[in-house]
Amino acid sequence: MKNRTQRFIASAAALLLLLLGCLSGCADKKPEANELGIQHELEFGGVYVLVTIDDFNALGFTYGDSLNVSFSNGYTLEGLPYYNGYYTQTGEPLVVAYPGYPYVKVCINNGDDLFEVAGLSESDRATITLKEKAAFFSIQNARDIHYKDDRSLFDSDEMFANFRAVSAGQIKANTLYRSASPCDNQHNRAPYVDTLMGQAGVKLIIDLADNDEKIAGYMQKEDFNSPYFKTLYEQNSVVPLALNTNYGSEAFQKKLLKGLEAMAASSGPYLVHCTEGKDRTGFVCMLLEALCGATYQEIVDDYMITYQNYYRITKESDPDRYDVIVHEVLEPMIKLVVGKDVDLKTADYAALTAAYLTNAGMTAQQVEALRAGLTTK
Repeated sequence: MKNRTQRFIASAAALLLLLLGCLSGCADKKPEANELGIQHELEFGGVYVLVTIDDFNALGFTYGDSLNVSFSNGYTLEGLPYYNGYYTQTGEPLVVAYPGYPYVKVCINNGDDLFEVAGLSESDRATITLKEKAAFFSIQNARDIHYKDDRSLFDSDEMFANFRAVSAGQIKANTLYRSASPCDNQHNRAPYVDTLMGQAGVKLIIDLADNDEKIAGYMQKEDFNSPYFKTLYEQNSVVPLALNTNYGSEAFQKKLLKGLEAMAASSGPYLVHCTEGKDRTGFVCMLLEALCGATYQEIVDDYMITYQNYYRITKESDPDRYDVIVHEVLEPMIKLVVGKDVDLKTADYAALTAAYLTNAGMTAQQVEALRAGLTTK
């Protein structure tokens, strides 16, 4: 009996050592996805690697990792961040597992079509390997944030609608407003925005998200309840621009100038909005604030109110996320306007923004008319 017990203990110990060795070996082995098929993703441009997001993550890849990607035609990319959203700066490549996508995707964020840049065909294969674990975790953690579409969870209609007057620099009080969409009600905010902009007496809307076809579709939906917007639209006082978020592209600039020229030729109060009033609206309001002499800190303060409204992120409550958003999201936008080598704390924003607009195609007279309409007459 004693010998059998000793043999059992010895066998159990050996099994435990084997298990620990296996776990150690598995931990040392870097995850790989080898020789997978690819597909050209045509809508936004990029490369689907034919593995589902769940299967890819089951191999050991984790959001925030740094990955190497190589294609069978010899094209390689090293150190790409792996995110569950488009968290890189414009023009930077990434591996993305966006919710709802059928496969993992390799692409350039708001840039050229990687499938074409890499000279790929759908007969090529892709291999993805881990370069460094959690190399981009801080950005993944800061950007992977979500909000609710339930009004009762927010302190006020203004917070829920992300509606506010912009007052940075020399902008006149109650002249420039920003918000979520007053017409697209996918987040239940449109009627609240409509009421608030009516109370503010908005006369011109710069709609960064939609075109006329989309607006017509919103108006036909059963939940459309934005009479003030409808009135302005029928008076041709809504300028639909249908912008993407490729802020540095020539196409973006050309569309944006149409909206800014409409503002220069009319009187406020003005409302600038996209869908959430966050990214595209953030860029345009940053530009208008800079033109009107705002400081770096004023631009940051206004931009980050959106993150307080939607996600309760403030400098005090969540300093790590706050700083990542400022440095990784807002500052690259500012640099597209004032220059990448400019000291953002001491820059002459008004002069640099005027130069940006004239280089983009506005006349000096239009720039000054735009500034005059927003500031003291």
